[in-house]
Amino acid sequence: MANPTMLTYIHQEQATMLKILAAYPKAANQALQNLPEGADSWLMLGIGSSYNAALSAKYYMEKIAGLRIVLEQPYNYTHYEQIDPHLKVVLGISQSGQSTSTIEAINRFKDRPVLTIGVTSAPTKELGQATANTLDIGIGHERVGYVTLGFTATVLNLMLLGLRAGVKRGVVTPAQEQAELAEFTTMANTIDTIVAATTAFFQQHEADFKAAYQFTGIAYGPSVGSIKEMETKFSETVRIPSDGQELEAFMHGPYLEINAEHRLIFVETPADAETLSKAQALRAYESTYTKHVFGISYLANAQPAANTLTLPAVADEMKIPFVGGIPFQVLAWLSTKARGIDLAHQIFTDFSAKVGSKTVLQQYV
Repeated sequence: MANPTMLTYIHQEQATMLKILAAYPKAANQALQNLPEGADSWLMLGIGSSYNAALSAKYYMEKIAGLRIVLEQPYNYTHYEQIDPHLKVVLGISQSGQSTSTIEAINRFKDRPVLTIGVTSAPTKELGQATANTLDIGIGHERVGYVTLGFTATVLNLMLLGLRAGVKRGVVTPAQEQAELAEFTTMANTIDTIVAATTAFFQQHEADFKAAYQFTGIAYGPSVGSIKEMETKFSETVRIPSDGQELEAFMHGPYLEINAEHRLIFVETPADAETLSKAQALRAYESTYTKHVFGISYLANAQPAANTLTLPAVADEMKIPFVGGIPFQVLAWLSTKARGIDLAHQIFTDFSAKVGSKTVLQQYV
């Protein structure tokens, strides 16, 4: 692969996720070696897309395994947070394995009776060296800095780690485990469909996306992690103001910034009737102030609309974040092409060296 792009890795996602599922539970078992008894209090540490992936997986992990998981950004955790004396498991998440703040946070636990797990695609790098165990997300080195394959693989691996932890903790039966795997496999087999449908949707609305100067994504429940990854990916690649908002948070202030040229993307997922009604009312309200309102729907009864991307329905809202980042990856890539942004031309090439965000300078194509 001489010159891979974001799209190269997007097109690898279906086959790679199926490969990860087929290899289960090997990676999860390795990560959970020496799992402490009664280990129901976990901490996850990550920044950027790693944080978004952890947020995407958190609610499924908690529900399936009976866990209480706290998610923190590593710098503030290292320097300002107190360590929970009941903490049993700590996950440091860094695809490169070289995030300095995450490694620093993990090092707080060197002399504490907790199991540390590095979640990474590079288990031999510094993060893997700093943790007792590693969860290899199984994708190798993603040579493009604007990660796509690695994000989806991290979400899936964390969810599978939660599933296996549930088995080890005795709260998930072997039959339930197989049923969960079957659902994930069904979802993985829709990834190419999601990519194709999103591409067709973008082509229909290309002029609107190309002319945009600001995006806001709105979601609720477990899909907030997906919308935060939209914020990250659009900011990195489309390079215009982009933010991802939880539904209630948006209604308590950020709604005041909306204007006629603002682009809004609502994520529709199964939820209780009150939440669905509130989300639909908000979308209808904002449509009176800007005509640039879009939807991405995973609902089985989604109403067909020209400005709504209807994707394969998923009944379990906890699992939707497994694929929830993919449409935003595709939209980000296609938007850069429409705007003439050459992602192969790297900008701010001295950033890591000057600010120390990674242990070594990252080499991307």
